[in-house]
Amino acid sequence: MKKLLILGIMLLLPLNTLAAPGNAAAQKPCITQSEVKFENEFRRLWMNNVLWTSNYITSATTAGAEDQKQVLARLLKNQEEIGNSIKPYYGDAAGNKLTELLKEHIVIAGDIVEAAKSGQGAKVNQLNKKWHRNADEIAAFLSGANPNLQNEDVKKLLYTHLELVTDDLTASLVKDWDARIVSIDDGLSHIIIMADAISKAVVKQFPDKFKG
Repeated sequence: MKKLLILGIMLLLPLNTLAAPGNAAAQKPCITQSEVKFENEFRRLWMNNVLWTSNYITSATTAGAEDQKQVLARLLKNQEEIGNSIKPYYGDAAGNKLTELLKEHIVIAGDIVEAAKSGQGAKVNQLNKKWHRNADEIAAFLSGANPNLQNEDVKKLLYTHLELVTDDLTASLVKDWDARIVSIDDGLSHIIIMADAISKAVVKQFPDKFKG
């Protein structure tokens, strides 16, 4: 009888009062559809960055390849897409600035590919320093726009991205296809981490834009 009485009282209580105080899953608010949509789209755009960069490396380092110009155009378009994705939150000027910085990132990468192909080691080193300075500018821009992003954290994420692109290029030049597959897989895994770090910071900064 006592057990039945307790059960009856529990059934009458609101569901939220049955959750244990230490149950984080019960206390954590549900993620909204708009947040999921934004984070998934942002992740897709950055994954495309890795994939089209890798496709460009293939075109640029393969004798007789005829699609290098078209692949580069698509890769640069991807930078516009990433810049456009932040405009609803930071405005057109900020989105255009990010596009500008990302296009510079791609142009420098293309110069590195050409220098590496021709064995210009000194020029590669010089361009690599320029590439990292550009990464510093991107990190400063993102962290300056969003207080939830720390400059050094974003910089480390970008530096790792550069390192993995370099691994892809190096493997392509020496025709180590197994190593190249690993570098592309690692590049995709890393870019998801980077994209998620940025998108979650945006959601945290603008919670009112992700209510529904």
